[in-house]
Amino acid sequence: MENSVIHTRDARINAILTALAAAYPQAQCELQYDNAFHLLVAVILSAQCTDKRVNEVTKELFKVYDTPRDFAEADIENLQRLIFSCGFYRNKSQSIIAASRDIVEKFGGNVPSSFEELLTLRGVGRKTANVVMSVAFGGNNIAVDTHVFRVSHRLGLSGGKTPFDVEKDLTESLSPEDYSAAHHLFIFHGRYCCKSQRPECGKCPVAAFCTLSPVSAR
Repeated sequence: MENSVIHTRDARINAILTALAAAYPQAQCELQYDNAFHLLVAVILSAQCTDKRVNEVTKELFKVYDTPRDFAEADIENLQRLIFSCGFYRNKSQSIIAASRDIVEKFGGNVPSSFEELLTLRGVGRKTANVVMSVAFGGNNIAVDTHVFRVSHRLGLSGGKTPFDVEKDLTESLSPEDYSAAHHLFIFHGRYCCKSQRPECGKCPVAAFCTLSPVSAR
């Protein structure tokens, strides 16, 4: 009986990923970056902010501050002015400067390439570390942002109450080689179809697997 349940669950997950991959063949990280450090900064800035806005900000930001040492020695008020439009600029500037100092002082100016070491950087949480590992270093990681959290719940893949709970559910349900792809597919689906307030259920490629009722979908 247990094997039957696992087989059914795996088939359901595979069907979801296949449908999303067909709907979003372009799904990938939309943050623009030149190296792992630029990506780390961009991910910190992306909290509660659109990737489009972050890309506009970093295009000018990296002309002023480029390397970890540049940011470690940055004037915080000037940095806040440059990232103001990303929101939460005070906390984000502190996180960026603290992480940069740790990279310079503990890792010789190089972004660490292990998940555990990334988490030792001040201002870097699991989501940021997972994105950097997956996108910059090609690791099998899945980051849970607001889109991944919402889509995972609506598709019945997790009932976790925290991002960490959802991450655990997904890593237990998905094959490691699917983590990165699933992360981007869920983000694209949440960003462009399964929106928070007004999900576009009429065009949803995975409506058959959704837990939203017709009433709650309106």
